[in-house]
Amino acid sequence: MAGNADGEDQRKAARLFNKILNQPKLSSSTSRTDKHVDEGIKKIRRLILVDGIPHAIDPNLRPKIWKILLGVNDLSADKYLRYVGRGPCEFKEKIRNDTFRTLATDRGFKERVREDMLVRLLDAFVWRNQERVEEADTASIAAGGSIGADDQMLAFTYVQGMNVLAAPFLYTMPSEIEAFFCFSHFIENSCPLYVQQTLEGVHRGLKLLDRCLKIVDSELYDRLRSKRLSAEIYAFPSVMTLCACTPPLDQVLQLWDFLLAFGVHLNVLCVIAQLLLMREDLMTSTSPMKLLRTFPPLEAQLVIGIAVTLVRDIPADLYDELVRHPFEIR
Repeated sequence: MAGNADGEDQRKAARLFNKILNQPKLSSSTSRTDKHVDEGIKKIRRLILVDGIPHAIDPNLRPKIWKILLGVNDLSADKYLRYVGRGPCEFKEKIRNDTFRTLATDRGFKERVREDMLVRLLDAFVWRNQERVEEADTASIAAGGSIGADDQMLAFTYVQGMNVLAAPFLYTMPSEIEAFFCFSHFIENSCPLYVQQTLEGVHRGLKLLDRCLKIVDSELYDRLRSKRLSAEIYAFPSVMTLCACTPPLDQVLQLWDFLLAFGVHLNVLCVIAQLLLMREDLMTSTSPMKLLRTFPPLEAQLVIGIAVTLVRDIPADLYDELVRHPFEIR
């Protein structure tokens, strides 16, 4: 009976999502206004938090919702083919050293996403951003070489970890082109500092993780510190990949539904939530690092529920830092 009830809840959620997505003012570019789009997105966010995206009932929902949350409207096949047509980029060796390892233990991922798809997408991303830099330089010269502080643009190349961040998009989207534009928007707008050569955003996130953990659970923070364990040591992969390194993939995608809806900054609190779920073992283990080398299988709804409650415990100024750390240039 419980299974039937869960199934009916999922079907009801799917109907609600589709009702919002099919509203003319959200789905038709000719009649929508910013206000109506914002209202639709607020409803989608609320449903994601309450019910999650019922992907098993309607596999088309997640790709549609991710594109809306990311603001992806331009799906130019010509642009993507132009980038791909330029062939391997200057970082081709680094890319190929990483792509074959991407989610290597996930059979479902390997069956759906071939390595050549991942290589093409990452090469194309580098070409896209090289073109952006060239266009910005041309515009600067045309303007007499003067660029204001607000006009500074972050440059993107390829850094380790991008392959894992691209993986959920290739797995989720119906086409490689859609995956490319979603990935590009995500990197350039949601977490640009995470993929700079210095990984500045990742290191900021790790420092913020330590500060937040000290506030929400000082005993656990002190216990880990007594073993000389900072977030830089045990949480680097989880912060850098937005938990995409922790299987299973279906749970990662549920967590990303939440992060795309409410902000990637919340991943820091999602990592803390996973620590709290391991708390008893971490507090009693003589070697906590052994436990932290491989986090337990991800349970997205449980982690999201804890992370949402943690928000209330974080002081406003610290939370503001948390919100800004993936993108704010200092």
